[in-house]
Order: sequence, then C-alpha cells, then structure tokens
Amino acid sequence: MGRPRAFDEDEAVRAAVDLFGGRAYDGVSVDDLVSHLGVHRNSLYKTFGSKRGLYLIALRRHLTDDVRPLLDALADASDAADALRLVTSADLRLLLLAAIERAPVDAEAASEVTAALAAIDQAIADTLGVPADLAAALTAAALGILLRGNPDNATTALARHLDPLP
Repeated sequence: MGRPRAFDEDEAVRAAVDLFGGRAYDGVSVDDLVSHLGVHRNSLYKTFGSKRGLYLIALRRHLTDDVRPLLDALADASDAADALRLVTSADLRLLLLAAIERAPVDAEAASEVTAALAAIDQAIADTLGVPADLAAALTAAALGILLRGNPDNATTALARHLDPLP
C-alpha cells in the first residue's frame, strides 16, 4: 500500500492551467511543474502519467472552467458587439496557446481546441441568429483581438461596425 497523496490534485491541475496558459506547453519544463505545483516529480508522473498527460487534463479543465461559462454568457448576448466583448474579456489564454502551439502537432489537443472553437461559433450563431460562417468570422476576429493585445480598444472599434448585426 502506497503513501497517501501529499497534494491536492484539483489544485495542481488549476495551477497547471495557469502555468501552461501563461507560458505555453513548450515554455514549461517538468522542473517548472514540480516547483510551481508543489508536487514531487514521482507524484506528478504517477498521477498524471507525463507532462503531456497533465497538459491535456489542464486544457480540459480550462475548457470546463473558462470556456463553458463563456458559452453560457454568449447565450444572453444582446448583440454582436456584446458577444465580441464577452469573448475578448474571457480568459482564453490556454485555448489560444493550444490552438497555436499544440493543435498542429497533437491530435488530442487539436480535437479539444476544434470542439471548443466550434462551440463558441455555435453559441454566437444561435444567439445572434446569424449563419455559421459569419459566427466563425466573429469568433476569429475576437480571438485575433485577444492575440494582438489591448482588447478594449480594438473591441470598441470593431463593435462600432457591428451595430447593424443582431
């Protein structure tokens, strides 16, 4: 019989979301995980299997904790500008980094990213009553704003042009 776990797995996963969301997968070493999460190396491997295993769990947690509430909020968006503001104010750092860094090389990460982006597109399409391709374009614009930084100014500028949309 092994020793009882000396760390809170839920807290470790939340800390991993923050770490991967701030530095990306390739920017985080196993040593970074050990020191940031306060988990011994052996415990990390025993619990999560690998750095990638922890990353995928963290990505899924991010989708549950950060993307799911965004989808719920989008259901109540009053217009396209409001939807854009909701997306650009959400914490989507890990989703964006996963889309850029991991999705091209990791099929499991790609599947999670693709499903999350499709869900955002669908939420926008359903709420605004717009075609799927327009919803996808709005999602792409919002995520592009996040990537460029300073979302408040760009969102305000783009929102002025979205007034004719529902």
